[in-house]
Amino acid sequence: MSLTSSTLLTLVVLATVLAFAAAVWLWPRLGRRGGWPALGRVGVVLTLQVLLLASVGLTANRTFLLYGSWADLAGKQGSTPSMGQEAPGASAVRVLGRQPTDVPGGGTPHIGGEIEKVTVRGEGSKAVVQAYVYLPPEYFQKGNENRKFPATVVLTGFPGMAENLIKGLDYPKTAWKLAKQKKMPPMILVMMQPSVIPTRNSQCVDVPGGPLSETFFGTDLRKAVSGAYRVAASPSNWAIMGDSTGGYCALKIALEHPENYAAGVGLSTDYKPELDQDSGDLFHGNTAEEKRSDLLWSLDNLPQGKSSFLVATSEQGEPNQKDTQKFIAKVKAPARVSSITLDSGGHGFNTWRREIPPALEWLGGRIAAE
Repeated sequence: MSLTSSTLLTLVVLATVLAFAAAVWLWPRLGRRGGWPALGRVGVVLTLQVLLLASVGLTANRTFLLYGSWADLAGKQGSTPSMGQEAPGASAVRVLGRQPTDVPGGGTPHIGGEIEKVTVRGEGSKAVVQAYVYLPPEYFQKGNENRKFPATVVLTGFPGMAENLIKGLDYPKTAWKLAKQKKMPPMILVMMQPSVIPTRNSQCVDVPGGPLSETFFGTDLRKAVSGAYRVAASPSNWAIMGDSTGGYCALKIALEHPENYAAGVGLSTDYKPELDQDSGDLFHGNTAEEKRSDLLWSLDNLPQGKSSFLVATSEQGEPNQKDTQKFIAKVKAPARVSSITLDSGGHGFNTWRREIPPALEWLGGRIAAE
C-alpha cells in the first residue's frame, strides 16, 4: 500500500480511534498490582503513542508530500527507473505514463493539457531521473502541429518529490489558468526533484566521484527535453525555477549557464549550499568550486551573463530576507533582477502558492516561443 494512500491514512486513523476506545475499556482492568497488569499498561500506552504518531506523520506527509514511497522514507536509493515508451524524437526521454490535469476538461488533452511521467537520461551526467512534463492544451490543438513552446524546469525543495509541484503547489493548474487569462503564453513545465539521486541533496553541484547534478540540470536536461518535445533549443525559450533548495538550484543554474537558460526564479531560497548529512561532502577539498557555488560570491567575482532573475522573500517570517537584498544589489548588467517581497510569509507551501502565479506571469514575459 502506498505511503501517500488515503486508504492507509484512513486505516491508521481508524486503528488509533479503536485503540483509544480499547484503552479506556481496558484501563480499569489493568489497574491491579502485579507484573502482567503493569506490562499491559505499558503496552497500551506504547500502542497509542505509535498509532498517534503514525496518524500525524501520514497526515503531514500527505499535506506536504515529503516522501513518495516507503523506500524514500527509509532513505534507500532506488534502482534506475525502468524505461517505458520512448517519447517522439529522442531516446533520452521515455514516457512511463500519462495523467489528466486537474482543470475543467482535464481528461481531454486539447482542452486541459496532459501530464506525462517520464525518465530523462542525461548524456553528460549519465544520470536517469524521473520527472513530470506538463503539456498545455495548445500543444495538442489542431494547427499547432509545428508550433514550438517555451519551457520552464520547476524544482521542488529537499526532501520532497515531484508530485509536490502537481498536487501541493498546483503548477499545471496555475499555468493553465494564467494562459487562459492571457497573462502568460502556453508553456511546457518540466517538474522534478533538485537532485539526480533522490536520497542525496547534491544541490546542483558536480560532486567529484559522485552525481553530476550541475551537468544534468545545466546542460543534459534542456537538450533531452528539446529533442523529445516541441521546445526550441535557444536559451531564450528556457527558464528554471524552484522553492527552497530547488530555488537555490534554479538561481545557480541560471547564473552559471546563461548559454542555456534565459531566466531563473528562486522562492525562499538560500544562496549557498547547505552541507549536512543529506548532502555529504560536495566539494572534496575543491575550494574554487565551493566559492563558485556561493551565489553572492559568484556575483561579486565572476562575469555575469545576460540572465534575468526573480527572487522572492518576506519582510517577516523568512530568514533569507537580508541575503535576498544582497543578491538583488549584486546583480549587474547585462543581467537583470526582479523581486517579490511579501509583508509576511514562511518557508512553506502557503507562501509559495501566493508567489507562484506572479512568478509564472513574470517568466511569461522573459521567455518566448519561436
